Amino acid sequence: MDTVEALLTRRTVRQFSAEPVSGEDIHMLIKAAMQAPSAGNAQPWHFVILNDRVLLDQIPTFHTSSAFLTHVPVGILVCADDQIAKPGRWPLDCSAAAENMLLAAHASGLGACWVGIEPVAERIAGFRRLLDLPENIHPVCLIALGHPENIPSRVDRYQPARIHLNHW
Repeated sequence: MDTVEALLTRRTVRQFSAEPVSGEDIHMLIKAAMQAPSAGNAQPWHFVILNDRVLLDQIPTFHTSSAFLTHVPVGILVCADDQIAKPGRWPLDCSAAAENMLLAAHASGLGACWVGIEPVAERIAGFRRLLDLPENIHPVCLIALGHPENIPSRVDRYQPARIHLNHW
C-alpha cells in the first residue's frame, strides 16, 4: 500500500479478532512512530506496550469511552517526557508519532484506534496510577491494536469549503 492510499483509506477499528499481534508488528509500529518529526528533533516520546489483560481491563474504570479495550489484544501508550521535550511542544510531537503508528498499522493490515488521554485530568491520573508513571512522563494517547474483525469502508472527508487561498 502506498502512502497516499494509506492516508485516504485508514479508518478507526474498535472490533478485533482473537488473533494476537506479533512482537515483530509491535516493534515495526514503534519504529514508525519514532520516525515522526518533533520540535527541535527532541523526540520526547516513550511507549508503554500493554498486553496484560488485567491492565487493559482496568482502563475503562477511569476512561469512560474506552469500554472496547476489554477486547483489544494490545495497546501502546504514547507518552511524552517533559525533561527532553521543547517547552509546550510534546503534545504535538507525540501526536505526530501516534499518527505514524496508526498509518503503519493500517498499511500492515492491522486495525487501530486512537484513544485520547491528554488533556483530560481523570484519564491522565488514571494512567499515572495504573502504570506508576513518573511525574515527568505525560500519557498523551493509547493506540489500541489488533487484527480487525471487519474492515470499515472508506469515507471521503475532503471538504473544499475549508480550503482558502492567500486569505480567508
